[in-house]
Amino acid sequence: MRSLLARVDRRLFATIATREWPGAQQVLPRLTRGADHGLLWLGLAAGAAALGGRPARRAAVRGVASLAVASATVNTLGKRSVRRTRPLLDPVPVIRRLRRRPFTSSFPSGHTASAVAFATGVAFENKWWGLALAPLAASVAFSRVYTGVHYPGDVLAGAALGAGAAFAVRGLAPTRAQLAPPARPRADAPALPGGRGLFVVANQGSGQRGGTRPDRAPEVHGALPRATVVTCGGPDAPDLGKALEEAAENAKRCGGALGVFGGDGTVNAAAAIAVRYGLPLAVLPGGTHNHFAYDLGIETVGEAARAVEDGEAVAVDLARFRAAPHREGRYFLNTFSIGAYPELVRLRERWAGTIGAWPAGVLAAWHVLRTAKPVSAEINGRRMQLWMLFVGNCSYRGLGLTPVRRHDPADGVLDVRVVRAGRLARTRLLVAALTGTPRASPVLKEARLRSLRIGGLPDGTDLAYDGEVTSMPGPLTLTKENEALTVYRLPPES
Repeated sequence: MRSLLARVDRRLFATIATREWPGAQQVLPRLTRGADHGLLWLGLAAGAAALGGRPARRAAVRGVASLAVASATVNTLGKRSVRRTRPLLDPVPVIRRLRRRPFTSSFPSGHTASAVAFATGVAFENKWWGLALAPLAASVAFSRVYTGVHYPGDVLAGAALGAGAAFAVRGLAPTRAQLAPPARPRADAPALPGGRGLFVVANQGSGQRGGTRPDRAPEVHGALPRATVVTCGGPDAPDLGKALEEAAENAKRCGGALGVFGGDGTVNAAAAIAVRYGLPLAVLPGGTHNHFAYDLGIETVGEAARAVEDGEAVAVDLARFRAAPHREGRYFLNTFSIGAYPELVRLRERWAGTIGAWPAGVLAAWHVLRTAKPVSAEINGRRMQLWMLFVGNCSYRGLGLTPVRRHDPADGVLDVRVVRAGRLARTRLLVAALTGTPRASPVLKEARLRSLRIGGLPDGTDLAYDGEVTSMPGPLTLTKENEALTVYRLPPES
């Protein structure tokens, strides 16, 4: 049987090698060279990460991770387990042949494994993007036979390994669809066909540095034609607080809901008013990062619109920090921090208008790493020197100080992470992060708490919450308010 398969493989190779393929002569040799060392796929991933939104970056990361696993498997197991000589070039026209012929084992095809792994990984995040990449991946696979460096059987084996690598990565790092937020008990919220009874405040300044976006009302009306939209943040427009107050009053009067179109800072302001008026909140992602919307499973205005029209909603937690028990304090939906992170946020916001949000974030992190100074504070009555205090509203996934997202937006806890200062603290934490053992580092402490007391902060100490930077005098108390906010969200199965 083995010899029969080998003969069929060689015969099929000879058929492909001797046949004329219109247009292939100018394209396939260049394509196969462009895919050397995965450069073609890495270039596509870099372009998607730089120019695309969060879904594109996530797809790029998954594609590259799948490619890396496939490449490692081919080079460490595949080619060492099966020693197969490359095809004879006699039937391959000279013009097709590669200048530098590979000298490793012919089985399996590493180029094919990388191509299929990348396309399959991307498809797990977005099937349409994966389908768009499929012809390119298939062309790379076919080019390996066309140029005479692999048998068809090598290509099929490489494709199987590439797809297996993508499935393995998905098993270790589940996709958004696999890790949809858990089905919390549904909260009461009115179904608003076409958005009737929904009063949306659209912040024209969200997601746009150094200026304002064009009028955002048409974008909302495209998904919810009967919604009432008020824009703020632009010339001759009301300020955010006033616009939210008026929208909430109107929504309360007609038994509708409050909507907000903007980033996390805008959503934070809207959440506080929605709770005060007892209104459900519709979050339409329109900012730079949209962490809260994404943790709800809402990545587009269309998804938010479907939830509003169907009346699908859940109750989620809020966290509050206040300077004294009798003061109202402020809410945070995502994160709260002191130490180095507020300075990072401040620098990122300052530079983003000139160089863009992502480069500004990288440069700000580098600057803070070199210049940050420890902060003296009392954490639950214990005095310590710390580089950073991170507090998440609900438990965040991710190791150490790299929280990624929340699985459950209503788990009733604060996710507390402290990086303590000390001798070589930053270096030790960096080494732990690079070795994959951040939780084993003695400078990093983690806890899940219901409340947190922070005292002894120097006057004027900055704190950051939901991307905003401010300062608050006196000791602070952080608490949870379980399932305090009702938000529209599609059920996970949808």
